[in-house]
Amino acid sequence: MAMASARRARPAGPPDGGWGWMIVAGCFLVTICTRAVTRCISIFFVEFQAYFGQDYARTAWIHSIVDCATMLCAPLGSLISNHVSCQVGIMLGGLLASTGLILSSFATSLEHLYLSLGVLTGLGFALCYSPAIAMVGKYFNKRKALAYGIAMSGSGIGTFILAPVVQLLIEQFSWRGALLILGGFVLNLCVCGALMRPISLKEDCKTAPELLEQNYVPETEKQDLKRMSVCSPLIKLWPHECSWKEYDFLLMPGFMVLAVSILFMAYGCSPLFVYLVPYALSVGVSHHQAAFLMSILGVIDIIGNITFGWLTDRRCLKKHRYFCYLFAVGMDGLSCLFLPVLQSFPLLVPFSFTFGYFDGAYVTLIPVVTADVVGTALLSSALGVVYFLHAIPYLVSPPVAGWLVDTTGSYTASFLLSGFSMIFSSALLCFARLAKKIKRTHLPSLTGNTALKQHIWTNGAIAYSVTAELDQRDVEFLSVDKNSSSNSSSNR
Repeated sequence: MAMASARRARPAGPPDGGWGWMIVAGCFLVTICTRAVTRCISIFFVEFQAYFGQDYARTAWIHSIVDCATMLCAPLGSLISNHVSCQVGIMLGGLLASTGLILSSFATSLEHLYLSLGVLTGLGFALCYSPAIAMVGKYFNKRKALAYGIAMSGSGIGTFILAPVVQLLIEQFSWRGALLILGGFVLNLCVCGALMRPISLKEDCKTAPELLEQNYVPETEKQDLKRMSVCSPLIKLWPHECSWKEYDFLLMPGFMVLAVSILFMAYGCSPLFVYLVPYALSVGVSHHQAAFLMSILGVIDIIGNITFGWLTDRRCLKKHRYFCYLFAVGMDGLSCLFLPVLQSFPLLVPFSFTFGYFDGAYVTLIPVVTADVVGTALLSSALGVVYFLHAIPYLVSPPVAGWLVDTTGSYTASFLLSGFSMIFSSALLCFARLAKKIKRTHLPSLTGNTALKQHIWTNGAIAYSVTAELDQRDVEFLSVDKNSSSNSSSNR
């Protein structure tokens, strides 16, 4: 009886409010303590380089390892969130991140920082970041982009506030004291974890045919539920409990294209946050002005988060969030191409405005676009994979950019490579979507009524299709066929 009443209590779809706004507030604080703190590590770059006497490439590994560990271990965060508790995962992550920062304040070599600030802190951030973001998607549907805009704006607000504060802490207490204070600050992640009240939706225990009938399931997800690779398991028709494994979305063509584009986007965006301050210092900008550039980037990032989130929730743009995302990524890439000719503080300020705005825009839309591709039920696992894909580019791109600076003696090659990488990411998504539309236009037989015969067979409870297309009539046919088989068995 208790289990039956619990099932009846499950809401049909995300509540779009209520405790969801506390989840948004918790995610907002998580992004401050993870992404904003990671960005502010670039302010320590010059201090580390001077103290340890190392070149650009070796010093850049610190920031790279933090970002890489955060993204590489994102699936681990999703795993703990799905099988233990989102609250437990975030609290554990907060303790690990704090420990890493505190240990870093006692570092005696770059290798020490690689392990403490890089691996340990990055692992802690990983356990917090993707589960907190996925929880927002569980609580919101109609206002999902706006909710994500507010939640992800923590990265910008945190950067705006922390950048000058960290610079001041370094001047007053040295880089060791600043890291120690940051270690105490990120313990607030444990408080954020306490806010993450779990929610159980009916969608989480729907079979694929039932999901196809739900209004709150995105149309793109419905298409991908129907269209999978040839001879792959498609749908468990008869069990009434959850039928989809956590990582079945990896077979979705739309997710594959998104994944490849993420690799190039992540490669392009990372070096800018590492080298903006050193580049500004190299062209004669003062330390405080260089830190202020990061603050500008952060506060404009907030505007990008919220305005793009609000705009893409409007009826006129809601169906075009995919193109809004690729437009924002492309504009960030274009901004990087112009950066080498901006060699004074008055010229770098407009760059911080432009790059910050579109960075906030596409960061907000990453979970939204991912949810549109795979659906809310698989969002936590999908975000874990998406952020995992950031890991290798985040690890490689800053040292590669540093090597180019050491080799060429300027930042031009590094910024051009970053810009073209982000533009390619945007172009790839654009061409993929156009190809999909052209295919639908010229091959209507694949999406409408068709003379093409469906060769479907069953193996236990799993249906297979050689044409990779399963419509409602096929579902009904299989159901009738199953009932007929049952009746025949009983007659015997």
